[in-house]
Amino acid sequence: MDAAEVEAHFTRSDGSYLFARWGRPIVPVVFGVSEETLSVVKGAIEAVVALAGHKMAETDMELGANLMLFFCRDWAELPQVPNLDRLIPDLGPLCAKLEAGDANQYRIFRFDEKGAIRAAFVFVRMDAALADVPAETLALSQAVQVILLWSDQAFVGRSPLGQAGERVILRPEIGALIRAGYDAVLPAVAQDPSHALRLAARVSLAQQA
Repeated sequence: MDAAEVEAHFTRSDGSYLFARWGRPIVPVVFGVSEETLSVVKGAIEAVVALAGHKMAETDMELGANLMLFFCRDWAELPQVPNLDRLIPDLGPLCAKLEAGDANQYRIFRFDEKGAIRAAFVFVRMDAALADVPAETLALSQAVQVILLWSDQAFVGRSPLGQAGERVILRPEIGALIRAGYDAVLPAVAQDPSHALRLAARVSLAQQA
């Protein structure tokens, strides 16, 4: 993965470069799944957080939980979740927009005063396409897409996951990019595309190791 490819992963559709990682330990909570699937989702998050060299915690002092994942069958279910409209302004219009666009997933990030990620909300509608996806694959995909503030175009053409025999795994270059993004020497937030050069150098070293 060269610098141009790295830059593309954080260049938004409006042409701006924006990189951000979590600035605090991640505390996940999952709604709308069975106990069995819950352990799969949390296991995927733990694995990706460990890959990044970041930390998890039992509770967030400010929010309680700062990574909330909601799984539903229909977008109309979300406005019925108690107090969710307090966390997500204009939840009703958002769900109507998602329904109109036939979307099956959506992510919202919140940031601290420095611009690092302080919270994220993940909404997944289990439509026919996602219903056929194994829980492990779906969970890993969501964990990867929330560990960094990727471009809205980052995975449009190609999934962050790959196939290794019968197993679905994180593509090695994406794993290396996640680890590079959490390098303590690098800033938690960057808006200058030159930041991609520093990431690419670390990805290259990781792939040569």
